[in-house]
Amino acid sequence: MTRPRRQPARRRGVGLRRDTVLATLPVAVAAVIGAAGPTAADTTGAPGAGDPYFPLSGNGGYHVRHYDLTLRYDTSSRHLDGEAVLTARATQNLSRFDLDLQGLKVSGVTVDGAPAAFRRVGQELVVTSRHTLRTGRNFRVTVAYNGTPKPVTDPDGSTDGWIPTDDGAFVAGEPQGAMTWFPANNHPKDKASYDFTITVPQGRTAVANGDLLAQRTTHGRTTFRWRETQPMASYLATATIGNFEVEQYTTRDGIHVYNAVDPREASAAAPVLKQLPSVLAWESKLFGPYPYRSAGSIVDHAPDTGYALETQTRPLYDSAPDLNTLVHENTHQWFGDSVSLTSWKDIWLNEGFATYTEWLYAEQHGGDSAQKTFDADYARPASDPLWAYPPGDPGSGKNIFGTPVYVRAAMTLHELRKAVGDGDFFRILRAWTAGHRDGHGTTAQFVRLAEGTSGKRLAGLFHTWLYARGKPNSA
Repeated sequence: MTRPRRQPARRRGVGLRRDTVLATLPVAVAAVIGAAGPTAADTTGAPGAGDPYFPLSGNGGYHVRHYDLTLRYDTSSRHLDGEAVLTARATQNLSRFDLDLQGLKVSGVTVDGAPAAFRRVGQELVVTSRHTLRTGRNFRVTVAYNGTPKPVTDPDGSTDGWIPTDDGAFVAGEPQGAMTWFPANNHPKDKASYDFTITVPQGRTAVANGDLLAQRTTHGRTTFRWRETQPMASYLATATIGNFEVEQYTTRDGIHVYNAVDPREASAAAPVLKQLPSVLAWESKLFGPYPYRSAGSIVDHAPDTGYALETQTRPLYDSAPDLNTLVHENTHQWFGDSVSLTSWKDIWLNEGFATYTEWLYAEQHGGDSAQKTFDADYARPASDPLWAYPPGDPGSGKNIFGTPVYVRAAMTLHELRKAVGDGDFFRILRAWTAGHRDGHGTTAQFVRLAEGTSGKRLAGLFHTWLYARGKPNSA
């Protein structure tokens, strides 16, 4: 993600059958899903996934394997009708469980086709099934809902989720906003595949993740069907709607590109989006094969939003991006999307890597060296916000998109590069993306990988740059 208001130093930033989709999800995804809270004898799923920064985000007791979302949105009234079908697996004996859903009216819930009792407690939709779901059992939850979706306000005062625009909606869910438009196990721990069926007024385009399977217009409305077969965290899902100019093509590497651009941003966006194939090819050489079969961009006209987001396969921009922002958000397809977090505390694994890739891109394309960029940032005085808190322990959800998480985290990677040399450094990055593809990673795992690959003790380096308070001493 790029959020200029939080990061003042930089303005970055024919389908498979459904049973086949479910079968492709790796077991590793389920392995990290919350056993937080309940004991083995308890049949109540925890109301949160155990994240210290967002304690009510996500839920315990089950893992969602697939979301099937059917949405109908009226851009004039801003009314949304939705049905969400969640295919899940119980990770404990389960008689009651929560889904994250803020606002919106729920008109009915079923579990395996049988009506289920439900109630609302803040952002929690509490569901009680007729019979206890035994550990390991697959089950299906259907939720019918409607209303006027509104964004959520994050701890730093910014908004995310379903953000209305003058011609539709800018739908960006990091870190909490998925729950503003569909019921979810809303934490990066819980990754799933997705189907989207989105109906909008004729003339509007609805863009989601993955591959466009079908588009059909009848009786003044157009329905778009999208599918993302690879595991995706809920905050990376989008259903952005607007008046878009659409461009589609396939790169030399066989990646299908779908760009949707608001006409008001088209002339400014065109020269940057033209470089997407070369940026993806360059990043693939650094990090390993591009992790998805689709790519692209959604360039909306949402001037009050203030950030871009790495929505999976198709980053979302609030206005025409510059090249740095394009590089940044597409780096996240590896670091953040394919390899996801288990805790928001580890957000540097997303933003530090994406920011450092901007430095690498400049270094290899005629700009400043990464060392020169490092030196310029290191020259900031000890009172600068860059040193306000350590990126490996931001302290709260209020700080997870602040300058240290981007810039000081990038500096950490540069210090690692200097310590181990370019050969080992880039081997570490490729091993990270390959070893955790479609899954999750933690800071501790990255440190172990760096030490194992380089044969060097690096705990001191990571402590100094990720966890020590104040301005570190540079090597």
